[in-house]
Amino acid sequence: MDFRLNDDQQMLRDMVRQFVEKEARPTVAERDEHGIWPDALVKQMGELGLLGVAVKEENGGAGLDYISYAIVIEELSRVDASLGVIASVNNSLVCYGIEKFGTEEQKREILAPLATGRTLGAFSLSEPGAGSDAAAQKTTAVRDGDFYVINGVKNWVTNGDHADTIVLMAMTDASKGVKGITAFLIDTHQPGCRVVKVENKLGIRSAHSSQMAYDDCRVSVSQRLGEEGQGFKIAMTILNAGRIGIAAQALGIAQGAYEAALGYTKIREQFGKPIHEFQAVGFTLADMATRIKAARLLVYEAAWRKDQGLDYVKDAAMAKVFASETAMWTATKAVQLHGSNGYSKEYPVERFFRDAKITEIYEGTSEIQRLVISREITRD
Repeated sequence: MDFRLNDDQQMLRDMVRQFVEKEARPTVAERDEHGIWPDALVKQMGELGLLGVAVKEENGGAGLDYISYAIVIEELSRVDASLGVIASVNNSLVCYGIEKFGTEEQKREILAPLATGRTLGAFSLSEPGAGSDAAAQKTTAVRDGDFYVINGVKNWVTNGDHADTIVLMAMTDASKGVKGITAFLIDTHQPGCRVVKVENKLGIRSAHSSQMAYDDCRVSVSQRLGEEGQGFKIAMTILNAGRIGIAAQALGIAQGAYEAALGYTKIREQFGKPIHEFQAVGFTLADMATRIKAARLLVYEAAWRKDQGLDYVKDAAMAKVFASETAMWTATKAVQLHGSNGYSKEYPVERFFRDAKITEIYEGTSEIQRLVISREITRD
């Protein structure tokens, strides 16, 4: 087994690292503090090909593999987890879904601009009463000739207030339960789609999450993604791939927190020596490095399995739950190693601590991941 990155993957990692160090790091604390959307950085990510990493070249993307995609999200999140999730949503939850389930016209007219960064996408499944119970959709889409009329409210739409296209799940036939859910590609500039509010969040504050409302929003049948009633299957397929992106985001957060803690323990002295020389601190750093390496291997294996066309549902869930809990554990320990300084916004570890928590929640909570894993390992 070869665990080394190939030359192209190494070059990609170096390019993304240079970008975030030069362009993102100087402003990350201010943007987090004030919840500032990173408009210029998002445009730069598009120009660098980071918003359509695994999309085929003929559809406007970079045509790279999913390991390369995981590398991109990890490197972005190592400095700025907000950039990581903005890119992850556009790549995994939007571009991947359209490329897999969309028509040729949808790929040409909608996917290509998304993959090149000319437009931005969002994914909309959660509702005020439908979180982990994704089947409890209340948003409706009623057929009216060559159109559907959509009404309802969606929560936690990452990128929502800046998106041009939203992959939306709505109920077309409530009597059929999950088989009555249909997916749509919403043009956010059309009448009837509006932003209700932007959430004031604990972490990833530079990446906006919105509540969106649909008031008699008329969408053409040509804007339907897949067939009527396929929405739940499409959403679950998209989320399976999306978990690799969030696992990579969590991995990047853990790596960033670890690097900050390692650097701090080398310069912080107590009792006449750097604190990393104390066994308790050294062992904590050792555990951080070990857990991060294990998480990276899980993330890369899940990405590799997807690239090979193998079943990766269980592996993506394992990567997501382990990497997200590693991010939370590592960030917590990083704050502790900083002592009182870890509680100050002058140091980045408090931001990593806040950013890490959401990775245990969105795109399937840790509990949901364990449910997926348990079902997969007990099947047959």
